[in-house]
Amino acid sequence: MNLKLRLTVLSFLQFFVWGAWLITIGVYWFGNKQWSGAEFGAVFSTLGIASIVMPALTGIIADRWVNAEKLYGILHILYGVVLFYFPQVTDPGQFFWVMLLAMIFYMPTISLSNSIAYYILKNNNYDVVKDFPPIRVWGTLGFIAAMWVTNLTGNKASENQFYIAAIFAVLLGLYAFTLPKCPPQNTIPKNATLSEKLGLNAFALFKEYKMAVFFLFSMFLGAALQLTNMYGDTFLSDFEKNPQYEDSFVVRYSTIIMSISQISETLFILAIPFFLKRFGIKKVMLISMAAWVMRFTFFAYGTPEGLGLVLIILSCIVYGMAFDFFNISGSLFVETTTDYKIRSSAQGLFMMMTNGFGAVIGSLGSGWLISKYFEDAAGDKMWHEIWLVFALYALVVTVLFAIMFEHKHHPEEVAEVRH
Repeated sequence: MNLKLRLTVLSFLQFFVWGAWLITIGVYWFGNKQWSGAEFGAVFSTLGIASIVMPALTGIIADRWVNAEKLYGILHILYGVVLFYFPQVTDPGQFFWVMLLAMIFYMPTISLSNSIAYYILKNNNYDVVKDFPPIRVWGTLGFIAAMWVTNLTGNKASENQFYIAAIFAVLLGLYAFTLPKCPPQNTIPKNATLSEKLGLNAFALFKEYKMAVFFLFSMFLGAALQLTNMYGDTFLSDFEKNPQYEDSFVVRYSTIIMSISQISETLFILAIPFFLKRFGIKKVMLISMAAWVMRFTFFAYGTPEGLGLVLIILSCIVYGMAFDFFNISGSLFVETTTDYKIRSSAQGLFMMMTNGFGAVIGSLGSGWLISKYFEDAAGDKMWHEIWLVFALYALVVTVLFAIMFEHKHHPEEVAEVRH
């Protein structure tokens, strides 16, 4: 098996073991366990908590003491072991702590998988810019495949989704030990300050108005991403409570419908270079924010039949624009506007604000909001109102960003960007 194929398998499984439960855990939580929304928000916040702390910590370990591929393998095996335990959990409070442990092991593997791929490709004289994107796109395909497997095997509401992810996580962990060695690079000077080791020196960027505004809105968009991950599949599955739709395609294959979002994501990546060169980073990010407004609005008026079904599908399609246009253009903005000495730390800060603080705020805030204001007397969720509130949130963020963020477009900065 050649190196690129081996890295493709790595990328595919990296996101397969996440996609097997991430989108469907809401169906398991509300449909199987009937636990509360506030507690569900707390559980989802573990992704953000782990993202704030663990990537930097494991990065230091891989840079200093342990081969990246070995650390990666150990973390996935531990993640798989924790996943095996999930079906035994009968209390939502305990579920939070078990999920936090699982995310402590899983979240740092996302950045480690990229580091491993970069090192192996460079060490074997491959062109990273040319060869990495086709490898990485298989990660999204792995996520889609996992969603389909969970749905088509009838496990979107069962504990088996955790077993599916657990088995492949352990296999991935073992597979990692067969990869070429990725020894510590010791790129961090031994006399570096604690702030430099943890990448905290990038926080000085908050002194600049433009960067402070950018990172603040990164957090707000990170919160929006959690809303769709947490509630999308549950929303579609809840149509079964309506006798008119209980046996509809949308209810039976809700996870497959949601996977259109990830398929769209792979396609919109191809459009980013054109949009960036033509319109500039600010306008591209505004397009992303407008797409979030459409994402939630289409869901608010979606139903399993007729025009409502068209709106659900359109919501999934615009997700690709909403997700890609901010994350990739945002990463490019950081790359082209920060000093090279803190560029890696600045990218880490961008991820911390979106996947860390943004995820925590979106998870906890939405869980509390829905439980307090958008559940009827029977405990059912008022989905139309919920999605409209989320759409209003995204609209306010869009307008404020347009007013507050100042950036002059220089086409030459992105002319050579390739994905």
